[in-house]
Amino acid sequence: MEFSNVYEDAERAEAYATLEFPGTYYLAYRDLPEMLRKHIAGASALDFGCGAGRSTRFLRDRGFDVIGIDISAGMLGKAREMDAAGDYRLIPEGDLRLLDGATFDLVLSMFTFDNIPTLEKKLQNFGQLAASLKEDGKIVMVVSSPEIYVHEWASFTTKAFPENQHARSGDKVKIIMKDTHDQRPVEDVVWSDAAYRDIFEQTGLQVLEMHQPLGREEEPYPWINETRISPWVMYVLGKK
Repeated sequence: MEFSNVYEDAERAEAYATLEFPGTYYLAYRDLPEMLRKHIAGASALDFGCGAGRSTRFLRDRGFDVIGIDISAGMLGKAREMDAAGDYRLIPEGDLRLLDGATFDLVLSMFTFDNIPTLEKKLQNFGQLAASLKEDGKIVMVVSSPEIYVHEWASFTTKAFPENQHARSGDKVKIIMKDTHDQRPVEDVVWSDAAYRDIFEQTGLQVLEMHQPLGREEEPYPWINETRISPWVMYVLGKK
């Protein structure tokens, strides 16, 4: 499958650099602090696929000593512009050796696996992330629910892509973000809960918690489907 990674595009990097937590994205972050309090004991953290540093800053603001890593030099450049004091590192795709064997209490992955296209690459990345955990460390991962690609949302539209309805795990899907000036379709890879759980099993990980956040009527956002269908899936993973 030929796949275009949105984060390798300089114009998109510019558009996404200042994107924080609007609309539907708010739901991906709203419940994270409580999940972290519940599951994470220490303060060392790795932000896997940090992009322009939004999630890295989110962790640091909550007391974590965090390293942000990404394969996109352009996105890391934006992260450093916005956060000169942050620790941001460029790594080759699928290779964590630049971390010199460091281990972490927390590995956070926000949407990163939406952009990792093949089973082989996903297995490689999960294997390396599992190896980077301390004995009681946890992976907290947020990914797009398959439902996000077939409905309308406060921050996304998919109505121009009816072919998404027929996508299966591993297939390319398209979505348009409404909160940036860059309205070109974004290509993601859809992956089901069952398919992710198979990967977890193969890489020695177990699901400690799975959460699908819903919007609330009292929240100040123009929810469309968010109050009845969750656009995100949040996993807390530990070593078996």
